[in-house]
Amino acid sequence: MQLLAQEEYGLRCLIELSRRDGAMLTIHEIAEAEGLSADYAAKLLRELRRGGLVSSTRGAAGGYRLTRPASQITAWDAVQVLGGALFPEGFCACHPGQEQLCVRGTNCALRALWQRVDLAVRNVLIQTTLEDLQRMEPEMTQWLDTRPVQKMENA
Repeated sequence: MQLLAQEEYGLRCLIELSRRDGAMLTIHEIAEAEGLSADYAAKLLRELRRGGLVSSTRGAAGGYRLTRPASQITAWDAVQVLGGALFPEGFCACHPGQEQLCVRGTNCALRALWQRVDLAVRNVLIQTTLEDLQRMEPEMTQWLDTRPVQKMENA
């Protein structure tokens, strides 16, 4: 399992917008702040707009901003918009080995493990907002270390 560049850079674009407290930022401002090409930033922002996390305004005074306060947008919201589930429905069907159907189709310890990992990752991402991600790394590490792990069965 790995998060793709799209999720990483998309989250970074959202954090940059959240730091500006409602101000409109252009694609070029966001791209420069995050070390991205303007074309790639535009692609990410287009997906984030389609997913309802940012809005855009055209024109000289236009740009992008968050659609909700940073405290109301979670890292999970972004991951869902940018890439979807970590272990999507049908994940196992994509890995049957040399057979047409997986030999462990009805009794698979790995499926149970992947489902638990998916739930654990989702729970952390759901509990982390863009406002939380405005912290510097040492402060963020300390904040994460002090957070109770909340069990959210069907998040």
